[in-house]
Amino acid sequence: MPAYKDAEKGTWFVSFYYENWKGVKQKKMKRGFPTKKEALAWEREFLMQKAADLNMDFEKFVEIYITDKKERLRENTWSTKEHIIRTKILPYFKNKRLSDVQPKDVIAWQNEMLNYRDGKGKPYSPTYLKTLHNQLSAIFNHGVRYYGLKSNPAAIAGNMGSEKHKEMLFWTKEEYLKFADAMMDKPRSFYAFEVLYWCGIREGELLALTPADFDFEKGTLSITKSYQRLKGRDVITDPKTPKSVRVIQMPQFLTEEIHDYVKSLYKIQPDQRMFDMTKHYLHHEMDRGAKEAGVKRIRIHDLRHSHVSLLIEMGFSALAIADRVGHESIDITYKYAHLFPSKQKEMAQRLDIERTEERKAGDGKSA
Repeated sequence: MPAYKDAEKGTWFVSFYYENWKGVKQKKMKRGFPTKKEALAWEREFLMQKAADLNMDFEKFVEIYITDKKERLRENTWSTKEHIIRTKILPYFKNKRLSDVQPKDVIAWQNEMLNYRDGKGKPYSPTYLKTLHNQLSAIFNHGVRYYGLKSNPAAIAGNMGSEKHKEMLFWTKEEYLKFADAMMDKPRSFYAFEVLYWCGIREGELLALTPADFDFEKGTLSITKSYQRLKGRDVITDPKTPKSVRVIQMPQFLTEEIHDYVKSLYKIQPDQRMFDMTKHYLHHEMDRGAKEAGVKRIRIHDLRHSHVSLLIEMGFSALAIADRVGHESIDITYKYAHLFPSKQKEMAQRLDIERTEERKAGDGKSA
């Protein structure tokens, strides 16, 4: 299509029709290009993006991927994905045509990632390598699923790295109580850890709590949001998953503790954060308390594991625990299977009884 010169301004513009994703014809105009060549280049790129031409550069398709995916993800989740795309994937693939990327190209990229060493000679962890590959594969999958790309070269090349979960540590109730005693010199820290341990909530969920989230008459805590610090900004997001939105019944002693804590906060507003602290502060306090109490240092997230292990020990089912902590019951069963008491012996004994009674019944008939 031609470009047109704006005689009055001395610049170039394009004006054309295209079909949107619904197949509806629309008009597009763009002004202010210094040269005819730039005007035509912009028009060509626009039409390629609208058509998702698989001959476009990988970098251009990534922009489509970003447009399609960004608004569907939590801001902190997208921030991580975008960093990987910009720093680990685009530098290698950006000038290749999307349709020209072959499994051998992915393998060459994997080898670069596998051979990386930082200033201290340390490579990427197996978990991080797997994350990098999964993100590259997600981009190609998007092309296959929605834009007619024939195949996913990253899937054909195969994964790299491995998914190795960090060791799950937890405190016994006795260990936590020692730690809590060491925290009592700083009420804000003490109450924060009390909620984390006795309710099993996530760190981000704790830091987002406001007085309005508590119903002290019913003794409940509503989890509806999460706190993140992103690029120097305080950001309140939705909880991690839809299942994470929940109402937690607090034990009476904790209800009374948090009620006293809220009353101690000078002129706090119903929608104001109660634990106006950073994650770094909580980690520092964890270090201090564990040392003073003489208990092993665990991660903040391990307090959640500690809560789950306590509930398992108390005899609650995976379904009841999952409902309380905002998980699927199958996840609780899988992650904490080693903590649930084995029913194998009881099963065998019950089967013995069933078989014995059957034999007795049979002998009675014979007589």
